Amino acid sequence: MNIQYRVLSLLRDNGPLSRAQLADRLEIPRPRLLGELDRMVAAGRVREAGPAASRGGRRSTLVQLDPGLRFAAVDLGASSVDIEITDGALAPVASCSEPADIRSGPVAVLGRVSELLHAMADQGHYTRLDAIGIGLPGPVSFREGVPVSPPIMVGWNRFPVRDTLARAHGCPVVVDNDVNVMSLGEQHSGVARTVDHLLFVKIGSGIGSGMQHHGRIYRGAEGCAGDIGHVQVEAEGDGPVCSCGNTGCLEAYFGGVALARDATEAAKSGRSPALAERLAERGVLTALDVAECADGGDNTCVNLIRAGGHRVGQVLATLVSFMNPSMIVIGGGLTGLGYPLLAEIRSVVYKRSLPLATGNLPIVMSQLGSRAGVVGAALLASELAYGEES
Repeated sequence: MNIQYRVLSLLRDNGPLSRAQLADRLEIPRPRLLGELDRMVAAGRVREAGPAASRGGRRSTLVQLDPGLRFAAVDLGASSVDIEITDGALAPVASCSEPADIRSGPVAVLGRVSELLHAMADQGHYTRLDAIGIGLPGPVSFREGVPVSPPIMVGWNRFPVRDTLARAHGCPVVVDNDVNVMSLGEQHSGVARTVDHLLFVKIGSGIGSGMQHHGRIYRGAEGCAGDIGHVQVEAEGDGPVCSCGNTGCLEAYFGGVALARDATEAAKSGRSPALAERLAERGVLTALDVAECADGGDNTCVNLIRAGGHRVGQVLATLVSFMNPSMIVIGGGLTGLGYPLLAEIRSVVYKRSLPLATGNLPIVMSQLGSRAGVVGAALLASELAYGEES
């Protein structure tokens, strides 16, 4: 691992450090460190920040990241886009969010992303970008920076996302699956800060997972590891058809789209008067309606949540036996379903997995919530800019 990356990541994660502290932590000769620092100062990556506290003898000089460093973090979902501009330490400088339909295609969606970024520059939030990180809601070839046959992203297959944004903004770009990005964000700044073997599960419009082994994302041979939404949970047959074209997939039975479908059926059949009333008023139902009606005591809604949590728990129990994670974090839009969902997932995982794997296995909700994606995307951008070898 190169020295400049080690210095920059230490300053990112710990704030200003003295030259003496850097030399101690990196365990490299002081003259070599000073030479690298001189090169980073010349490149506009770090600057001196005055004298450090005395450790006895001559006081060392503090080193900090250049305050002009800027990263753009983009979290692109099926129906929304969230953007955050951060400094070199990943502290947010500015942010914006708006609805976006991924089905409108890459030219329209990425064009809008660029418009939003340019608007943030016009508002004075940055003069240049040092790197962009972006998460996409589908399988991604991390090496090439392109989505590959994403089920819900019609027209995006092998579109050059990385190269398109790089040309538009004149900086390096890194592209990854949105759940991998959320997993990185949670491990860096959320509830999983001290966790090396993490399983992050996103339950939103669909379902996916990001897996970390020894603190690093496991992407698999082609970048599609963790795509648990298409694990078969029911025998193929007459069940709902998944976005991938198969039947029996977890995602076909649970997730935001599936839950809205089942809620609508429950309202029309009269099984849930509360949902029927909302459907009559609004014309459509969402997962939020199910959550609110469940909170109000509607048994049908509670059972819909529990049934979905049970199926998710079945898949996660298999992954626990296979992967043996040290923590499972549940994130995504459907975390708003609250404790009934988490309780059912926990119940199934703890019941179906071996005690050795679950004896010290916390299963918790994301601490970062909706920010997990932008935090992870900013982290990826910094890794790229600071020279970490993926």
